Amino acid sequence: MYLVDTDILSELVKKQPSPSVVRRLDALPSETLFTSSITLMELRSGAMRRTPDGGLWTQIQEKILSRVRTLGFSYKEAVIAGDILTGLYASGQPIGTEDVMIAAVAMSNGLVVVSGNTKHFSRVWGLKVENWFD
Repeated sequence: MYLVDTDILSELVKKQPSPSVVRRLDALPSETLFTSSITLMELRSGAMRRTPDGGLWTQIQEKILSRVRTLGFSYKEAVIAGDILTGLYASGQPIGTEDVMIAAVAMSNGLVVVSGNTKHFSRVWGLKVENWFD
Protein backbone atom coordinates (compact mmCIF):
# COMPACT_ATOMS: atom_id res chain seq x y z
CA MET A 1 0.00 0.00 0.00
CA TYR A 2 1.29 3.40 -1.00
CA LEU A 3 1.24 7.03 0.09
CA VAL A 4 1.66 8.97 -3.14
CA ASP A 5 3.52 12.29 -2.94
CA THR A 6 2.73 15.53 -4.74
CA ASP A 7 5.27 15.17 -7.55
CA ILE A 8 3.86 11.78 -8.55
CA LEU A 9 0.21 12.87 -8.50
CA SER A 10 0.85 16.11 -10.35
CA GLU A 11 2.22 14.07 -13.27
CA LEU A 12 -1.35 13.11 -14.13
CA VAL A 13 -2.28 16.63 -15.20
CA LYS A 14 0.80 17.26 -17.31
CA LYS A 15 0.52 17.32 -21.09
CA GLN A 16 3.05 14.49 -21.32
CA PRO A 17 3.12 12.64 -18.00
CA SER A 18 5.90 10.22 -17.20
CA PRO A 19 4.96 6.86 -18.79
CA SER A 20 6.47 4.93 -15.88
CA VAL A 21 4.39 6.86 -13.32
CA VAL A 22 1.17 6.44 -15.31
CA ARG A 23 1.88 2.73 -15.82
CA ARG A 24 2.47 2.13 -12.09
CA LEU A 25 -0.62 4.08 -11.02
CA ASP A 26 -2.81 2.32 -13.59
CA ALA A 27 -1.54 -1.11 -12.53
CA LEU A 28 -2.65 -0.77 -8.91
CA PRO A 29 -6.17 -0.97 -7.50
CA SER A 30 -7.34 2.35 -6.11
CA GLU A 31 -7.81 0.87 -2.63
CA THR A 32 -4.00 0.54 -2.35
CA LEU A 33 -3.35 4.22 -3.17
CA PHE A 34 -3.41 6.98 -0.57
CA THR A 35 -2.21 10.53 -0.31
CA SER A 36 -1.90 12.87 2.63
CA SER A 37 -3.75 16.02 3.53
CA ILE A 38 -0.36 17.74 3.22
CA THR A 39 -0.12 16.69 -0.43
CA LEU A 40 -3.69 17.87 -0.91
CA MET A 41 -2.64 21.28 0.44
CA GLU A 42 0.36 21.40 -1.93
CA LEU A 43 -1.79 20.44 -4.93
CA ARG A 44 -4.42 23.05 -4.06
CA SER A 45 -1.85 25.79 -3.56
CA GLY A 46 -0.07 25.02 -6.82
CA ALA A 47 -3.30 24.81 -8.78
CA MET A 48 -4.73 28.06 -7.47
CA ARG A 49 -1.49 29.94 -8.11
CA ARG A 50 -1.46 28.74 -11.73
CA THR A 51 -5.17 29.13 -12.49
CA PRO A 52 -6.95 31.34 -9.93
CA ASP A 53 -10.29 30.59 -11.65
CA GLY A 54 -10.09 27.04 -10.29
CA GLY A 55 -9.83 25.26 -13.64
CA LEU A 56 -6.69 23.31 -12.77
CA TRP A 57 -8.07 22.48 -9.32
CA THR A 58 -11.15 20.94 -10.96
CA GLN A 59 -8.89 18.83 -13.17
CA ILE A 60 -6.89 17.70 -10.13
CA GLN A 61 -10.06 16.69 -8.30
CA GLU A 62 -11.35 14.71 -11.28
CA LYS A 63 -8.12 13.12 -12.54
CA ILE A 64 -6.14 12.71 -9.33
CA LEU A 65 -8.07 12.91 -6.09
CA SER A 66 -10.78 10.59 -7.40
CA ARG A 67 -8.11 7.85 -7.66
CA VAL A 68 -6.71 8.03 -4.11
CA ARG A 69 -7.91 8.22 -0.54
CA THR A 70 -6.67 11.15 1.52
CA LEU A 71 -5.29 10.53 5.01
CA GLY A 72 -5.28 13.30 7.59
CA PHE A 73 -2.61 14.63 9.89
CA SER A 74 -3.58 14.41 13.54
CA TYR A 75 -2.12 13.88 17.01
CA LYS A 76 -0.45 10.53 16.25
CA GLU A 77 1.16 11.84 13.07
CA ALA A 78 2.27 15.05 14.83
CA VAL A 79 4.11 13.05 17.49
CA ILE A 80 5.80 10.89 14.84
CA ALA A 81 6.70 14.00 12.81
CA GLY A 82 8.22 15.62 15.90
CA ASP A 83 10.38 12.54 16.47
CA ILE A 84 11.43 12.43 12.81
CA LEU A 85 12.32 16.12 12.81
CA THR A 86 14.34 15.76 16.02
CA GLY A 87 16.31 12.85 14.56
CA LEU A 88 16.98 14.67 11.29
CA TYR A 89 18.25 17.78 13.07
CA ALA A 90 20.41 15.63 15.36
CA SER A 91 22.01 14.00 12.31
CA GLY A 92 22.52 17.39 10.63
CA GLN A 93 20.27 16.40 7.71
CA PRO A 94 16.92 18.18 8.12
CA ILE A 95 14.36 18.18 5.33
CA GLY A 96 11.30 20.35 4.69
CA THR A 97 8.51 20.32 7.23
CA GLU A 98 5.94 19.18 4.66
CA ASP A 99 8.09 16.16 3.76
CA VAL A 100 8.46 15.31 7.46
CA MET A 101 4.69 15.46 7.84
CA ILE A 102 4.13 13.29 4.76
CA ALA A 103 6.64 10.76 6.10
CA ALA A 104 4.81 10.72 9.44
CA VAL A 105 1.48 9.99 7.75
CA ALA A 106 3.09 7.11 5.85
CA MET A 107 4.75 5.66 8.95
CA SER A 108 1.59 6.05 11.03
CA ASN A 109 -0.34 4.00 8.47
CA GLY A 110 2.35 1.49 7.46
CA LEU A 111 2.59 2.82 3.89
CA VAL A 112 5.41 3.15 1.37
CA VAL A 113 6.03 6.74 0.23
CA VAL A 114 6.10 7.08 -3.55
CA SER A 115 8.06 10.14 -4.62
CA GLY A 116 10.69 11.36 -7.00
CA ASN A 117 12.22 13.10 -3.97
CA THR A 118 14.03 10.05 -2.64
CA LYS A 119 17.00 12.23 -1.62
CA HIS A 120 15.00 13.75 1.21
CA PHE A 121 12.68 10.90 2.13
CA SER A 122 15.56 8.38 2.32
CA ARG A 123 16.94 10.38 5.27
CA VAL A 124 13.96 9.33 7.40
CA TRP A 125 15.00 6.26 9.32
CA GLY A 126 12.59 3.32 8.88
CA LEU A 127 10.59 4.93 6.06
CA LYS A 128 10.08 2.84 2.93
CA VAL A 129 10.37 4.89 -0.26
CA GLU A 130 9.90 4.10 -3.96
CA ASN A 131 10.58 6.30 -6.97
CA TRP A 132 8.18 5.53 -9.82
CA PHE A 133 10.01 7.85 -12.19
CA ASP A 134 12.74 5.20 -12.52
